[in-house]
Amino acid sequence: MRLRALTFPVRHVNYAIIPQRLNPLIRSRNIARVVSGKPTVEDSPLETSLRPRRMANFIGQNKVKENLLIAIDAAKKRGEALDHVLLYGPPGLGKTTLAHIIAAELGVQIRVTSGPAIERTGDLAAILTNLKKQEVLFIDEIHRLSRAVEEILYPAMEDFALDIVIGKGPGARSLRLSLPPFTLVGATTRYALLSPPLRDRFGVVYHLDFYDTQSIQTIVRRSAQILQIKVEPDALVEIASRARGTPRVANRLLKRVRDYAQVKANGIGTRAVALEALGKLEVDAIGLDELDRKVLHTIIEKFGGGPVGLETIAASISEDADTIMDVYEPYLLQLGFLDRTPRGRMATRLAYQHLGIPYNKDKLAQQGLWGNSQ
Repeated sequence: MRLRALTFPVRHVNYAIIPQRLNPLIRSRNIARVVSGKPTVEDSPLETSLRPRRMANFIGQNKVKENLLIAIDAAKKRGEALDHVLLYGPPGLGKTTLAHIIAAELGVQIRVTSGPAIERTGDLAAILTNLKKQEVLFIDEIHRLSRAVEEILYPAMEDFALDIVIGKGPGARSLRLSLPPFTLVGATTRYALLSPPLRDRFGVVYHLDFYDTQSIQTIVRRSAQILQIKVEPDALVEIASRARGTPRVANRLLKRVRDYAQVKANGIGTRAVALEALGKLEVDAIGLDELDRKVLHTIIEKFGGGPVGLETIAASISEDADTIMDVYEPYLLQLGFLDRTPRGRMATRLAYQHLGIPYNKDKLAQQGLWGNSQ
């Protein structure tokens, strides 16, 4: 008896709608970006050794540091727990580092977890009941907490109490457990996704912005000293100018230049060596990589400079729309290369100048400037 092979019709899979944890193609593409502010596996040991331990060693974010130090000193003098702190901003700017520094300045231990790791209310209850007086609980990606877990967190933050339900049905009863005063430090890159009740329970809320070039140069110089890398000052300037105002990117580029110098230049990172190494990575003078330039070229060459909808851009470059909005756009907007309008994204004159493309506003209008807004 012969068996026939069963065949099934092959359908197109839209990878853009698959979550990134189930989509290795998108996930690997994002991780491969050397200028991405998101952490990677190889960043962990490097960041641990380079992370400052005290506020005095933390470079940049001066207003945030000053206000945090005042709040910390006041809490220590009163002998109370510090108000709950929320830090938000693009990835790689030091939210996790500041959380550890807050605990060190308070002289207490820090418990670290993340929103996706707390799947059930029992997980959060176990963490809260193990906290000691005035300890710091750090929740990264706090916007990804489920609503059920948030409900448990509200009384814990407000009244230092844990409400649990014992039993089911008519025999169920509520029990309130007292918790020691603690400080919750939350970090998020998506402030708008936090529910209003959760946002309102944070007494201290700070936004971390991109670093200026001088601060990045200081960070790279400090990292080179800690890692004992021989890099000339001119090379540090080239690295800092391409770091997109993000310390994590600066340290990653420094590591790549170190590797290139050890293989090609006897371990000495000169400006010429740095330029060669960064050229191999296709990172230009202001930190744009191939994918950033691809987004700009798509808007300018395919859609006449815009306006064009985000979904249309995503389909044109085979990328996820959320990835474009969260990963590519923030830096392009900061540079003034993109403009968000009600009709869609537009490339600005600065983008044309950087790419070396002639900019003729009247000609663009004649080509149907307002027609690509789908």
